[in-house]
Amino acid sequence: MLDHAKLYGTKHPARLRSVPADRALTETAVRRAADAAERGARAADQDRRLDPATVAALKEAGLARHFVPRRWGGQEGTFAELVAATVRIAERCSSAAWCGMLWAAHGRFAARLPEQAQRELWGNGPDVSISAALVPPSGAARPVPGGWSLDGRWDCVSGVGFADWVLLAAPVVPADSADARPCVRVFAVPGSDVAVHDTWHSTGLRGTGSDSVEVHGVLVPDHRSAVLDDVLGAAPEPGAAPCRQAPAHLAGGPMLCAPALGAARHALAAWTRWATAAPAGRPTALDDASVQRALARSAAEIDAVELLLARAATLADAEPTAPQALAVNRRDAAVAVELLVEAVERLFRTGGAHVRDDAGEIQRAWRDVHTVAAHGALRLDASAGAFAVSVASADRAPAGSGTVPAQARQR
Repeated sequence: MLDHAKLYGTKHPARLRSVPADRALTETAVRRAADAAERGARAADQDRRLDPATVAALKEAGLARHFVPRRWGGQEGTFAELVAATVRIAERCSSAAWCGMLWAAHGRFAARLPEQAQRELWGNGPDVSISAALVPPSGAARPVPGGWSLDGRWDCVSGVGFADWVLLAAPVVPADSADARPCVRVFAVPGSDVAVHDTWHSTGLRGTGSDSVEVHGVLVPDHRSAVLDDVLGAAPEPGAAPCRQAPAHLAGGPMLCAPALGAARHALAAWTRWATAAPAGRPTALDDASVQRALARSAAEIDAVELLLARAATLADAEPTAPQALAVNRRDAAVAVELLVEAVERLFRTGGAHVRDDAGEIQRAWRDVHTVAAHGALRLDASAGAFAVSVASADRAPAGSGTVPAQARQR
């Protein structure tokens, strides 16, 4: 692995900065979680789920509590801290990083449920694992006295085998009213109330156990539900922590891309070991000019992604409600994951026959990066369209309208 401190004279751009000892996601805590993830990485890939020791280490690191409100013992942490920690853990096991990152993200969404629901979730402590299936919504919810009757099946619910709670989005079946408008709501359901179906047989991120869940006639009280748009949208609160105000897309793309960045760094390290190994009586692979070009190009692309994600996370923390920040971050995350696919693809092609073995580290990283890149939130077409609209709007906006200035978009 390249030593960035020696190469550039600085810390690695996506590495954890100094975090106060009373905060979660300290460097020591994240290192312990990464070590546990590494020990269980191969088994997670084969068994299609994380082992209990890894799950415990992720919770102990503070991922589940990272965005939980402070009044429940949470951290209300920053996006920059979470992205950096996710990258660090993903260098050892991207499936573990994916689940831990989503526990943090889903805690942020659950914090927009009514107060009584939050008390039920976190009244006994903030380290609660929350899985979710929000987009696209599925199933149906029917109003009943005191709440909702929820039915349906939802796919790709990451880490649901270890979930204390599950957030499910479903359209509401309108009452008998001609003017009833369709509405989608989020419902918080105890993990014990959902049936889990073993359906996750993906090429990559196999250890996430992103199985399907099903419920039939589960009663969800009124206080454990909220409108989906309110959960995902911006919630301006003057003086509140950025994570309390930011819309889902602002840091969603960078957070989803972070496991792929860690996987790409893992692939680069494994590839470099292969390229610098000296076979008896023969030159190393790295003596070949084409291999040198592959190293230079892939390492540069991975470094570029680290800079993009670090900037996106910093922008999300600084400008949580700025429309331009949202458009820039969506664009950068989509471009970043494309760069990672290209970088790992190049390593995979040039790394010799053995790097493509079933049990090979580069092969697993290659599968994981491609799987992350397939996520709908990281597709460039939608992000490019939103960015173009934001640029046009900024050009037409009067001075003082609250859009992010050009220098902020470029920093």
